[in-house]
Amino acid sequence: MDTLTALHTRVSFPRLSEPAPNEDQLEAIFQAALRAPDHAMLRPWRFLTIAGEQRNQLGQLLVAAAKQANPQITDAEQNKLLQAPLRAPLLVAVICSPKFHAKVPELEQLLSTAAAVQNMLLAAYALGVGAMWRTGLISYHEHVQQGLGLSNTEKLLGFIYMGQPVGQPKSIMPLDTKDYFQPWQG
Repeated sequence: MDTLTALHTRVSFPRLSEPAPNEDQLEAIFQAALRAPDHAMLRPWRFLTIAGEQRNQLGQLLVAAAKQANPQITDAEQNKLLQAPLRAPLLVAVICSPKFHAKVPELEQLLSTAAAVQNMLLAAYALGVGAMWRTGLISYHEHVQQGLGLSNTEKLLGFIYMGQPVGQPKSIMPLDTKDYFQPWQG
């Protein structure tokens, strides 16, 4: 798939199944992340791959964090969190790991990490791999961040779910660029 086609047609795939991307696909997807815009080449990111039994462990970590946030969490809510990591054969935890730099504020480093995610999503789509970036309040909970081994300065920006797309891609509504781009009037 050529670059413009991927850029113009990429969609998220919320329903994913086995198999996970193979080693060659993952290498291509991960290499794409490393080409994100990165002021001063700080590489302000790191990623954790979560597969197999680790997905169940992540589900338990999510439930423990949710119980801390809300001791009255229902069994149904707990079950939903337990099952969440099982919605794809592979998850990639996205971590912004900012570095001190006099000319590159943390905000730019967060944006760079988000650009790395976008590159991964585009690369996955171009390779026929289904992918979706999932976040949510539980992703930002301190217990989840500690359980994944983040330092005090790092931030979890969610998870990329990857696998084989299930069903047809959702149709995308064409947008008029004039609604979003206007000449500056000075």
